[in-house]
Amino acid sequence: MLIASFLMFIYIKIAKINISVDRKSLSRFAAAGVIIALHWITFFGSIDVSNVSIALAMFSTGAFFASLIEPIIYKRKIIWYEIIFGVIVIAGIYIILQSEMKYIYGILLGISSAFFSSLFAVLNGKFLEKHSATKISFYEFLSGVIFISLFIALFGNGFSENFFNLSGSDFGYLFILASVCTTYAFIASIYVMRHISPYTVVLTYNLEPIYGIILALIIFPESEKMAPNFYYGAFIILGTVLLNGVLKNRKAFKLKRLKKTTP
Repeated sequence: MLIASFLMFIYIKIAKINISVDRKSLSRFAAAGVIIALHWITFFGSIDVSNVSIALAMFSTGAFFASLIEPIIYKRKIIWYEIIFGVIVIAGIYIILQSEMKYIYGILLGISSAFFSSLFAVLNGKFLEKHSATKISFYEFLSGVIFISLFIALFGNGFSENFFNLSGSDFGYLFILASVCTTYAFIASIYVMRHISPYTVVLTYNLEPIYGIILALIIFPESEKMAPNFYYGAFIILGTVLLNGVLKNRKAFKLKRLKKTTP
């Protein structure tokens, strides 16, 4: 997050972007920064105590959380079929638990990660009504750096010489994660919410478990091979979320078509 903040600051200077902000907005960005930091802590924690497949499968529950959080933040009615889909998602998690109970802590951390990610996305959709994506991301990342630093100092192993002892390849991978996968990805994901809803953005996140689980099986075949129940449950979760997206897009298309034909 520190590398990402630095890269973002360089971009702000080159593009001459105004990042001045009032105290109220700054406090909100800071709170969102803590939320995304909690997302990363719980996400990597889920991988650490279980594996990549478990963390990604649980991450796909994010759309369900977004369907509950978005109506509260945007003050709209909850859609009835989203609740039904939410129950089906819970059933998918239950099926996974039948064979993967040994990963219960990873599952709980993964679900927590999905919740924080969804809350973060919905809040950013609200922030975009008054501020630019770059400004929002910059202050959120700075806040996240401070929070994670305090978290490591208080609840982790603290900062030691070994903590900063990185090989050249490790630093290279961190730079790729900070630049392409974090700085660009976050600014872009916030920016597109000017054109699509936070729920739709969260829905696209659910493509990550699909290709992520496939990649995990290829790269870590021994630790990522799961029982059949895991794949049944993951399929139910992902299928439900994608069906929800299809229904939403169809409804949006009909409304758009109706507006065009209405005199």
